[in-house]
Amino acid sequence: MPKHPHHSKSKGLPTRQQILDFITTSDTAAGKREIARAFGLLGNEKIALKALLKDMADEGLIDSAPGRAFHKMGGLPKVTVLRIVDVDDAQVIAIPEHWEAEGKPPPRLRVVEHGKRSALGVGDRILARTEEQGAGYVAHPMKKLARSEEQLLGVVAKDGDRYWLRAIDKRERRDTPISDLGEAGEGNLVLAEKTGRPPRITAKVVEILGDPFAPKSFSLIAIHKFNIPHVFSEELLQEAEKMAALDLGEREDLRHLPIVAIDPVDARDFDDAVWASPRDDGGFDAIVAIADVSFYVRPGSALDREARKRGNSVYFPDRVVPMLPEHLSADVCSLRAGEDRAAMACHMVIDAKGQMVSWRFSRAVIKVAANIPYEDAQAAIDGVKPHDLTEVALRPLWACWALLFKAREKREPLDLDLPERRVELDEKGRIQSVAPRERLDAHKLIEDYMIAANVAAAKALEAKKAPVMYRIHEPPSREKLVALKEYLATFEIAFALGQVITPATFNRLIDKLGEVEFRTEVMEQILRSQTQAYYGPQNSGHFGLSLGSYAHFTSPIRRYSDLIVHRSLVGAYGLNPQAEATALTKDDAERMKLIGEVISAAERRAMEAERETVDRYVAAFLAMRVGEVVATRITGVTNFGFFATVEGLGGDGLVPISTLGTEYFRFDEAHKSLVGEQTGETYRIGQHIDLRLAEANPISGALRFELPEGASHLPMPGGNRGRDGDKGKDRKDRVRRPAMGKRGRPGNIRHQGRRK
Repeated sequence: MPKHPHHSKSKGLPTRQQILDFITTSDTAAGKREIARAFGLLGNEKIALKALLKDMADEGLIDSAPGRAFHKMGGLPKVTVLRIVDVDDAQVIAIPEHWEAEGKPPPRLRVVEHGKRSALGVGDRILARTEEQGAGYVAHPMKKLARSEEQLLGVVAKDGDRYWLRAIDKRERRDTPISDLGEAGEGNLVLAEKTGRPPRITAKVVEILGDPFAPKSFSLIAIHKFNIPHVFSEELLQEAEKMAALDLGEREDLRHLPIVAIDPVDARDFDDAVWASPRDDGGFDAIVAIADVSFYVRPGSALDREARKRGNSVYFPDRVVPMLPEHLSADVCSLRAGEDRAAMACHMVIDAKGQMVSWRFSRAVIKVAANIPYEDAQAAIDGVKPHDLTEVALRPLWACWALLFKAREKREPLDLDLPERRVELDEKGRIQSVAPRERLDAHKLIEDYMIAANVAAAKALEAKKAPVMYRIHEPPSREKLVALKEYLATFEIAFALGQVITPATFNRLIDKLGEVEFRTEVMEQILRSQTQAYYGPQNSGHFGLSLGSYAHFTSPIRRYSDLIVHRSLVGAYGLNPQAEATALTKDDAERMKLIGEVISAAERRAMEAERETVDRYVAAFLAMRVGEVVATRITGVTNFGFFATVEGLGGDGLVPISTLGTEYFRFDEAHKSLVGEQTGETYRIGQHIDLRLAEANPISGALRFELPEGASHLPMPGGNRGRDGDKGKDRKDRVRRPAMGKRGRPGNIRHQGRRK
């Protein structure tokens, strides 16, 4: 507590100015008690102080903060909750979470972290000590708070005369009474703030988002839940328009080449295009042309700051939240057929063994000959559907890829070909189907060209000792390998922990399985054992791809990491036009570790938001089948029940142990199973079982199952009971599935070749 002239002995009630001086100089929160103690007030003086403080608040001189502390009106409490709103040139910016000063925007505080950074991201909340510095404020973090601690996302429900907030998070099982409904009505999807203190917590509605069942609401829920920036300011849109009008400048002219872009049929932006031509020595010349985003998005610009804050584009079934304004992402930077486009070209020479023997980079102008969907490119090569560019463009690409694939096989990267769900919507945004994505050679071809260009970018920067934003995938931890060993032991599969673990180790394990029923389940468990890939300037290799140096270069429209790599290449090799203005800055080079942490966190946020949104669409699709018996597979077992997923669709649902009848079930943790004490009836991971769909909640994405009426499970060795006549099989012949999470994709190594 600072020394104060009235600290030890009362000299009567302090003046308004004395109270203001004390509040603004106090090192701690200044409440009525602290003010009374500082001025030595006693008895009736304390009552008079309370009245004075009320008058000062009414006069707009002071305001109260949480915890009944006071601060100067228009200023900030000494200790308060802040929300991170921007990462501006790697500097973290926050605003007060609660700000009620009329007519004044909340101040932006520069967050000063001491010691090791905690990788604060947009939307994070911190308890911080604030101080006025110059014309602004700085904040010193004291504690990172849970993001959902104060804000609630839910649907307004009415019960009698009371309104309740029904949470959309499937993990939140309690409704919250609403104390301030605002303009919201029953059935509205709203954002609310918690008010009051435990156990009397209520909700105050602060924003109405609309109808939770309307098309596009499922992705809107995820956008707000995960605090994904999704609106571009007028300033940003104007800057995008200005940059889009730039002259392309003097570039290497590649418009005479039949370069093609091969993408998903529903692609919304086109980052890359490819070309190959045979050489006399049996090898190939190849070009991977990538949108030259670094030419339009300059370091330090408003566009650059926004792109770094977003980190990446987020892809939902019904919309894209782009990293860049659409005038750039879907138009000027997108490699659309027949248009002159600025490109960063990676020129590679591939020898007859599929090895990349040389590479160079240039800023070029290209004119894509065609945008071809994967399915059409494959059909043309298979002779099913003719295409004008089959001979001149596609066949040379496939021939060169045959060499790249040969080299890939020799490298032996991790080979887990597991399906992903694809949600198809009709023109009104309603779900039509959920099905696994088909995996074609055309997908693998583009994947291998992109990997080759990414390797070339990393090695080219290393050759110049320039900064590299590596894509890092570390080997599995011993803890995860021990868990994998225990899992495999239940199949009587040996797995030695003492061996040197490489991707080939897992590939050989899968090959030895042959076509057994549990092959897919083992592959999924191997995927779960992998670490999560991330971005950083210190190279640790890419375990999954079996590569020593790897960077992301091929998707700068939708990933900030790739934009950093482009800028470093521009600076290292002096790539004109505008090399100096578009190269990686010294400041960014020094902040690579911090930038890597920020964009890695943004990627994880995007993946979780995408996964949850697909779960909501699946629940909406299944809502029409509530009451039906559906084919499922058990994906997880706990002491309170088991989880199952609808085969071919996904989406996890709980079967509570209380619904399994009167028998007592024992949870066998070692084998992840529930075993009946009297009958030996068993429910275990991987078991096929028919269940009745009891509930499908599109708002939370949650499913709930029950045993069909009259269901009877025969006790047997291992306790498995299949369907379709496979009763009585030994348990080691049964399908077993690990608890994979909501989308069966805990890592991010494989994503149609685009998220490696």
